[in-house]
Amino acid sequence: MAFTFPVRVYWEDTDAGGIVFYANYLKFFERARTEWLRSLGFSQQALRTEHGGMFVVSQAQLQYLRPARLDDELWITAQVSEKGRAALTIEQQALLKPQQAGAAPTLLCQGQVRVGWVDGAHLRPARIPNFVLETFA
Repeated sequence: MAFTFPVRVYWEDTDAGGIVFYANYLKFFERARTEWLRSLGFSQQALRTEHGGMFVVSQAQLQYLRPARLDDELWITAQVSEKGRAALTIEQQALLKPQQAGAAPTLLCQGQVRVGWVDGAHLRPARIPNFVLETFA
């Protein structure tokens, strides 16, 4: 089951035409991943300061299907699709919240984001701590 994070589209997220600027989907996806980790009990700051490492994005691939617009309510999802000892691939989607109860959301953007674990002091690749990795069963 995917984690879902709500986002409202504000002026600052749009271009001159009132459509979400393409790069802002990366920001929405980042926020959802951060809140997802929080929901699992992990603060990224605490992981860095208390456990000496952090996740960094090593690759992102997005596909834009339909535009989001000013004032839209979105659901941003995050779900692990691949799990390795030093990296995770996370499937993410931006969905337009349906206006009517029971209606299906509209897929606007989908992507894969690969994050690797690095040593916080030297930014060198390292193994994801077991207590973190085990959370992504």
